[in-house]
Amino acid sequence: MKYKHIFFDLDHTLWDFDANARATLHQMHQDLNLAERGVHDFELFHTNYLAHNERLWERYRKGQIRQDELRLKRMRLALLDFKIGDEELAREMGETFVQLLPTRTIIFPDTIEVLQYLTEKGYHLHLITNGFVKTQYSKLSSCGLDVFFKEVITSEGSNCLKPEKEIFEYALGKAGASVKESIMIGDALDIDILGAMNVGMDQIHVNFNRIDQHIKPTYTVYALKELKDIL
Repeated sequence: MKYKHIFFDLDHTLWDFDANARATLHQMHQDLNLAERGVHDFELFHTNYLAHNERLWERYRKGQIRQDELRLKRMRLALLDFKIGDEELAREMGETFVQLLPTRTIIFPDTIEVLQYLTEKGYHLHLITNGFVKTQYSKLSSCGLDVFFKEVITSEGSNCLKPEKEIFEYALGKAGASVKESIMIGDALDIDILGAMNVGMDQIHVNFNRIDQHIKPTYTVYALKELKDIL
């Protein structure tokens, strides 16, 4: 067996972040009566939120904004698109979203089956995620995925972010693993795949959306069950 340690990304790789975020925002739209407050089009609100969130995460990864700014600003900007300048509402939405989102349980097809298969094959499974400690542990326990992973390395806990090589070195140290016996599995070319390359680790790109690969990974799969063909 070439590899002993498998490092997974969580969001967009195992845990369906987009579907879970949409369900959470939809619940908030109803519970907080946002339609009556001026957010008349949920689909537009959802689309705008995703765009703001992605831009703000990019800034967070570069160390330009803090965690609390990210959580508030994505709601504030999504409301401003509807000409709603309600700071208190934005703050309430930011806090509510962070409370509700990690309790959502939509994971990608074959996630449990594949993790069970890899565990039975004797691999040591770990996570490397740019998420926050409390949030990511909550997601894992809500979905019943926590039982599969020996080490959960977060950007918050390691004080560095993918694709920086330091977070991968930190993860290898925590897992007691060498680069040569380890492989990284993730959806983001510029974060998961490039990050693993930076430290000399093999990678598997989970390319659900069949995007053009400007970075060439060691392996590519288009569905999680295809991991069985490699591992």
